[in-house]
Amino acid sequence: MNNILIATENQIATITINRPNKLNALNKETIEELGTAFADLEEDEGVRVVIITGSGEKAFVAGADISEFADFDETEGKKLAGKGQAELFDVIENCSKPVIAAINGFALGGGLELAMAAHFRVASDNARLGLPETSLGVIPGYGGTQRLPQLVGKGRAMEMIMTAGMINAGTAHSYGLVNHVVTLEELIPTCEELAHKIIKNSPMAIAAAIDAVNAGYMDGTDGYQVEIDNFGSCFGTEEFIEGTTAFLEKRKAEF
Repeated sequence: MNNILIATENQIATITINRPNKLNALNKETIEELGTAFADLEEDEGVRVVIITGSGEKAFVAGADISEFADFDETEGKKLAGKGQAELFDVIENCSKPVIAAINGFALGGGLELAMAAHFRVASDNARLGLPETSLGVIPGYGGTQRLPQLVGKGRAMEMIMTAGMINAGTAHSYGLVNHVVTLEELIPTCEELAHKIIKNSPMAIAAAIDAVNAGYMDGTDGYQVEIDNFGSCFGTEEFIEGTTAFLEKRKAEF
């Protein structure tokens, strides 16, 4: 891996995008490495939660590497967006293990889209978030036009996309775009604290919940029916037996 670092401790994998001289901008190679990393972590039984962040104190991901696609034609542009969504952004969203984005500075364009693909977000108080693509004569292509309205509402998403401006961490929190705002020093410890709370619970149930929640945002899919099916499936698992038995025995479940 040339552009990312992966460290695992206490069942938490931390992925750090490591291109500080480029403000961690997403180029083709970085997207491919991230896709591979998430595929591997999905299969790693020693990992229960994934935290993704950027190196340094300035940027989570300051956007895509524009130099790579400035001369693309229509066909190449469509392929770029489709490949990125299929191989990384959709993979993160549908990961069965919780993914927390630790936004440590600028999260712009593809960087904000990466953060939005995570299951939830924590931002440092110096973070700045936005989708500036329309200022470049293009639109967000890695799911930004779909995920941003889901998170902040249609009107706010339209304004952010049309003005191509940035919002600060406090505004992002008030919009519901990020769950928590903390100091830069507290960012990773806060994400780890949340991860440890998640790890106490059933990984099978968490995976089923992620699947059910995501189903509600899929065209042609009845999210309520997915919930019913996943709820029923839980009853046939050892984790359900352990969880309910522990409750009745007034002890903590061991998952």
